[in-house]
Amino acid sequence: MALTPLDVHNKEFPKRTFGGYDKDAVDEFLDQVVGELDRLIKENDRLKIQLEELDGKLDQYRTLEETINRTLIVAQETAEEVKASAKKNADLIIQEARLQAERIIETGQVKARRIMEENADLVRASNVLRTQVKSLLQAQLEAIDGLYDPFAKAAAAHQPAEGHRD
Repeated sequence: MALTPLDVHNKEFPKRTFGGYDKDAVDEFLDQVVGELDRLIKENDRLKIQLEELDGKLDQYRTLEETINRTLIVAQETAEEVKASAKKNADLIIQEARLQAERIIETGQVKARRIMEENADLVRASNVLRTQVKSLLQAQLEAIDGLYDPFAKAAAAHQPAEGHRD
């Protein structure tokens, strides 16, 4: 059973006829005990309130810590997801770039082959045309050589002999 200041104050001691305690001294002591006990009870109450407040703050900090830990875990998971997504997007971009490069190269090769074929056709056509023009010119020269030249006999007659010069 807890002892209160009131219990100490109301405590009565049996009276003795011989050699009993000095009532004033006992009362003074009891007043000191009551004061000290009252102070201790008030301090205990204050400490209980302070403990409750600190327990409340501790609960808040624990809750905050749990929230921070959960937030950190979510942030780490989100960072991993973002990283994985970025890698996946980068891989897709690289793959698409490779495919596009292959298509461009293939298109370039097709155009180059077509140009080479057209060039070969042009070279053949040019050679055929050159041969035809050459043949036509030779035929024309032969035709010109075969024409009668009325001035050729007169020019030959007026030429001095090789040894004679005027």
